[in-house]
Amino acid sequence: MSAFSGERIVVVGAGVAGRGAAIVLARNGAEVRLTDAASVPDGDELRALGVRIDDGGHDPAHLDGATAIVPSPGVPQDAEVLRWAVERGIPVWSELDVGARLCRVPYVAITGTNGKSTTTEMVASMMRAAGLDAIACGNFGHPFSVAATEPHDALAVEASSFQLRFHHLLRPSVSALLNLAEDHTDWHGSFASYAAAKARIFELQGADDVHVGNADDPFAARISHDAPCRAVWFRSTPPREGEVGLIRGEVAARLDGEERLGRPALDSAGFRTDAAAAAAIALSFGLDAAAVRDGLARMVPLAHRGEEVASAGDVVFLDDSKATNVHAALNALAGRTNVVLIAGGDAKGADLARLLDGLPSLAALVAMGESAPALEELFGDRIPVRRTDSIETAVRIAYELAAPARTVLLAPACASWDLFRDYTERGERFAAAARALSEEVQRATS
Repeated sequence: MSAFSGERIVVVGAGVAGRGAAIVLARNGAEVRLTDAASVPDGDELRALGVRIDDGGHDPAHLDGATAIVPSPGVPQDAEVLRWAVERGIPVWSELDVGARLCRVPYVAITGTNGKSTTTEMVASMMRAAGLDAIACGNFGHPFSVAATEPHDALAVEASSFQLRFHHLLRPSVSALLNLAEDHTDWHGSFASYAAAKARIFELQGADDVHVGNADDPFAARISHDAPCRAVWFRSTPPREGEVGLIRGEVAARLDGEERLGRPALDSAGFRTDAAAAAAIALSFGLDAAAVRDGLARMVPLAHRGEEVASAGDVVFLDDSKATNVHAALNALAGRTNVVLIAGGDAKGADLARLLDGLPSLAALVAMGESAPALEELFGDRIPVRRTDSIETAVRIAYELAAPARTVLLAPACASWDLFRDYTERGERFAAAARALSEEVQRATS
């Protein structure tokens, strides 16, 4: 019998995770109804599997006969359609539950405010270096529910607070909470609720499992200390016994005596800390030091996470469009000086005043989007501030403010939705504008 035979499941939201869950559920015996507030294009594959599509708005009738409802990660927890489900006593599942119910191989689960995708990719790279058929999946492109049905030996799963909020079945052999800072309070309602959702990463773990925590982050560490299983700690400084940390920019472990794993220091402090976290997760999963070292050696930063995309004269342009909260933007600024920062967008209810901690790194600021007035008020009497709603114009303004010999950094500290489709579009347009400007400067000086 298929895993979901006899279930009548409503999937809410036709994004990547929602479509993936609908396909997997239908292929595993469920009667699936997909509902979305917008139109659902390219639904032929879904309909061919027997999925009923109701788009253009939710209706209480869409829940008739449902045995469970699976909201996509972007569906607000207070959405009317979820309230209807609760009122009817219909269980609300996370997409993670679909994956956990189907998964037959060991998996790790990684959450945190920042660094999730990079750390998850690092762990998957280490698994492959150990000879396992392993991939990164979850919150950033390839749903866990889909990966769980594929022929892999192990999985590295990125879990968002939205997904964790509703899960009932997720039990990874190794969980990790990378860090914790204010984010998504507009969705969760408060920082306390956001933190509580993150804490659910280890809720079902037992004595045979491992939780990896951040010894340097007091908020995250306080939560990690409550894990009901063995804890392993990582830090961005030399490790103590039982920890993984950094020595002169290289990853080192003191889990069973000191064992140097190695990794040349990279430009980003955040990337190096992610490497320490990934090493702690991989070693806790049972990989050896050689796999950790080789997996790190093969890993390069993901797109839109601090990569150099162009240079014009002595000015370098860095794309960290994925820095969608203040914590991430401050990490991007750490260790840098004379930076012209391009920032702003949808602050998601966060307090942008904490961005003032990055002031020693800044030479100027170009403010964009909904939060531009707030940023100008915060920084206007401290450094030069210019405003625009065009990323192309922002690049040119930043170049004028930066020359000579300075860095232009896109690290918005905000979500992109007020001006862009997503952080990827924002980063791609920034990179294209920077490259176009670079070519102009080269022609003018040749």
